[in-house]
Amino acid sequence: MGRAHPTFHAPAFHYPEGYAYRRWGRGDRLPLLFLAPEYVFLNYAALDLDPPPYGYEWVRYGPDLLLVQLGTGQVVEVVPGAIY
Repeated sequence: MGRAHPTFHAPAFHYPEGYAYRRWGRGDRLPLLFLAPEYVFLNYAALDLDPPPYGYEWVRYGPDLLLVQLGTGQVVEVVPGAIY
């Protein structure tokens, strides 16, 4: 199991048309449209998360944060329920 993280309060998340909540797992490929600036989460330090390595970003998907490889959209880490 992963380590516990604090939670972060943020504005409501609005899914793009055709998308709804789903639980992403390691190895899944997030659609590249979620790598747009409005989904990238920059306040990772508030959640005691490490900065993303070069070529990766923390991405918000509903209440979850996903560490995603930019070139492929591959999810390499999931922090469920990080945002309320």
